Amino acid sequence: MRQVSQWTDRKKEIEVPLFAGYCFARFSLADRLPVLQSKGVVRVVGSAGRPEPIPDEEIESLRKLINSPSDYDCCPYLREGMLVKVIRGPLLGIKGRLVREAKPCRLVLGISLIQRAVTIEIDAASVAAA
Repeated sequence: MRQVSQWTDRKKEIEVPLFAGYCFARFSLADRLPVLQSKGVVRVVGSAGRPEPIPDEEIESLRKLINSPSDYDCCPYLREGMLVKVIRGPLLGIKGRLVREAKPCRLVLGISLIQRAVTIEIDAASVAAA
């Protein structure tokens, strides 16, 4: 993906990986050894210690997005109900529960002892899982 990088004397548009640290490959489970022996590969992702394929429809959706003229940007993978922490901006450091993950996110800051809460809309890029 293309992004603008700021140096002290100039700005430049550079290409960076969409998901840094990941390399996507199609291979059978029986043929995973050459993949694991490739330089820079640490492991094959999955769940419960077992490799798991990314569904073809998710890969195809990414391909369509990357090849489209649409603007896109990476954002944290957040789920409604998740405890999150603000990582930038004037609310830096506060924690709350994510109520809505659509843009803009809606964050709930609660005081459990008195069972009261306030909500605020915040950019998804400003929060991360707590």
